[in-house]
Amino acid sequence: MSHDEDHTLAVMRSLEPTGCETVRVDFADFPARGEISLEYPVNGHPHYGITTPTAHTSLNQCRVAWWRRVSPFTLDGSLGTSTDRDFAASETGQALGGLFQSLDCTWVNPPSLDAVAQHKPYQWEVARRTGLALPRTLVTNQPERARRFIQDVGLGRTVFKAFLALPHAWRETRLVSPDDMACLDTVRHAPVIFQEFVPGADLRVTIVGDRLFAAEIDASSTSYPVDMRMVVGEAQVRPVTLPSALTDTLLRLMDRLGLVYGAVDLRRRPDGQYVFFEVNPAGQWLFVEKLTGLPITAEVAGLLARIDKGSDARS
Repeated sequence: MSHDEDHTLAVMRSLEPTGCETVRVDFADFPARGEISLEYPVNGHPHYGITTPTAHTSLNQCRVAWWRRVSPFTLDGSLGTSTDRDFAASETGQALGGLFQSLDCTWVNPPSLDAVAQHKPYQWEVARRTGLALPRTLVTNQPERARRFIQDVGLGRTVFKAFLALPHAWRETRLVSPDDMACLDTVRHAPVIFQEFVPGADLRVTIVGDRLFAAEIDASSTSYPVDMRMVVGEAQVRPVTLPSALTDTLLRLMDRLGLVYGAVDLRRRPDGQYVFFEVNPAGQWLFVEKLTGLPITAEVAGLLARIDKGSDARS
C-alpha cells in the first residue's frame, strides 16, 4: 500500500491504541529503495525479511495483512534498456508475490481474489446471479454495435464510462452527446462501457466484514447528476438503512467474490428499485465518513485487530 495513502494512515492511527504492531509495505519502494531476503534453510523454518526506507521487519509472524491500492514498482535509474527494466520488474513481482502468498495469515482482501474481483464484467455476472438488478449495458469496441445501442436507448439517456479510474487517466461518467456520436469510430481502439442512464439517488455502501455502512448521495439536483463523484460537495449526503433483503444480497455478493472489504455503488430509482453498478475492492470511504459520521475507519481497524487476536473476519 502507498506510503501517502490517507486511508492507510487513518487506519494505522486507529490501530495504535489496540497495541497491534503494524508495518506498512509500499511496493513503490521495490526494488530500487527496498530489500527482500527470503531464506530457506535445510532444517527449520524459512525467514521472510523486508527492508524499506521506513521499516525493517520479519513477516514470519504476520497474522493479518491488508491488501490496499498496491503501487507500481520503482526501478533503479541505471537500468537503461526496456528489456532490463522489464526483467527487473518481473523478478521483483515473482519474489514479492510469492512471499505474500506464502504468509500464514488472513488477508483483507486475499490478493488473488481481489485482482479477479476488480473486473467489472465478472462483478456484473456474479451480481446478476446473486439477484441484484443491473442497468442495461453494452461493452464493445465495435462502433456500429455501440451506435445501435445508443439509438435503442436514446441519445441523452445513454452514458459511457471507463473500466478503471486510473490516477493519470481519470474519466468521469458522461452522457453520450452529438459530438460523441460524431467520433464514435474511435471506440475500435479499446472497449467502452455504455449503459442506460439510471435516474435516482446514489448509494455508497462500504462493507467491512459483515457490517454495512450505507450513505445516500443524492446528486439529482446538482450541476452534474450523471456522476456523483464530480459533485459530492453539492449533493445531499446522509446515512441510510438498507432493506434487510438488500443487505443479505450484498453480503452474499461479497462472499461469492471472496471479498472481506468492498465499496459498493448502487442507485435507487424513483420507484424504489436498487440498481447495482460496481464494487471496488479498495474503494474510498473517508469522504463518506467525513460527511455522515459513519465510523468506518474504526470498523476497518477493529476488523484487523479482531483477526490479529484470532477472531474470524466476519465476526
